[in-house]
Amino acid sequence: MRRRLVPVLLLAALAAPALTGCVGNPVETLIEQGTGGGVELGGGSVPEGFPAEVPLYDGEIAYGVGVGDGAGRAFNVTVRVSDQAAGEQIRADLEAAGFTLVAGTAPDAQGGAVYDGANWGVAVVLTQDGDGWVANYTVTPKQSSGSQG
Repeated sequence: MRRRLVPVLLLAALAAPALTGCVGNPVETLIEQGTGGGVELGGGSVPEGFPAEVPLYDGEIAYGVGVGDGAGRAFNVTVRVSDQAAGEQIRADLEAAGFTLVAGTAPDAQGGAVYDGANWGVAVVLTQDGDGWVANYTVTPKQSSGSQG
């Protein structure tokens, strides 16, 4: 399920901002059908249920989406940041919250980084768009080694 969620979240992050004004958003319906679960296209807000243990940069929320239900729920949030130096603060905040950097670029370079936490995996991509800099967070639940019913 986790492997299917990441591409769906990336599709949602790319397509939904252009369609958020549509009545009966077709992207939301498509994602719900593709994942077999609920989806919340949050527009300019953090999706309901976003894990409090994952710190977000203190900036304007440009876009948020939650996909799935219950323990399998995953999230994608895009935050407007001041500039590329925000990557250093993002890394410091995640590490202070107990996340470990497992792969990535220099924190102040355009690119991405992957972090591992107790309950969540977090991928952060720092990039420049036409309006400045954004940090895109993809947050996925870690797989439990125990069986769940």
